[in-house]
Amino acid sequence: MYQQEKITPYNIYGEEKGKQVEQMFDHIAPTYDSLNHRLSMDIDKAWRRKAIRQILPFAPQKVLDIATGTGDFAILAAKMLNPESLLGVDISEGMMKIGRQKVEQEHLQSIISFKKEDCLSLSFCDNIFDAVTAAFGIRNFQDLDKGLSEMCRVLKPGGHLSVVELSQPVSFPMKQLFWIYSHTLLPLYGKMISKDKHAYKYLINTIEAFPQGEEMVEILKKAGFRDARFKRLTFGICTMYLATK
Repeated sequence: MYQQEKITPYNIYGEEKGKQVEQMFDHIAPTYDSLNHRLSMDIDKAWRRKAIRQILPFAPQKVLDIATGTGDFAILAAKMLNPESLLGVDISEGMMKIGRQKVEQEHLQSIISFKKEDCLSLSFCDNIFDAVTAAFGIRNFQDLDKGLSEMCRVLKPGGHLSVVELSQPVSFPMKQLFWIYSHTLLPLYGKMISKDKHAYKYLINTIEAFPQGEEMVEILKKAGFRDARFKRLTFGICTMYLATK
């Protein structure tokens, strides 16, 4: 079982994971976008597009983007889905501050807004969003079951969940190559650029511990979703999930 609460960025005794994650993302926010794009060689942009295309046929008009970060997924979703409104929520004000600047540059303020929220206890009423999305964020939840249940709660019956998350390749030789890359180049480069030696080591720990594939599908069903399925992308470095309430 994935022990989310035991994997923390800074190992500060007595401080819950959520607070440590908030502190970490506030700290690395200025370099987060450029570093992630470099480390993934911009493939992360294609992963986001695929995740949005999953829900494109359903034409959702009211969209919630969980763990929105600096808003990359929210901005792309607004352009591709053309919804009436898109709300991005996150625990890090530092990340969302950059997101708001990007939204202004794209002239999307009339569609996209941001709000600080605890994703394990959302402040919204039941059954109000047509779609809920999450890109590379749910593995940071202190309690995955609770976070997914909240995402299901605020989704309308018949609404759709689209998640894209980093994962470990399962086949030779990508499994071995990814291990070498993730345990050598990624944390070293992350430390050099972000000046946070803990952040990208934490990233790898969460990827390795996070449930994926069939196991994640069962967790989604347990949280209240149906028709849950997954697709591995780029040799399994990333996994995409689609589910219906």
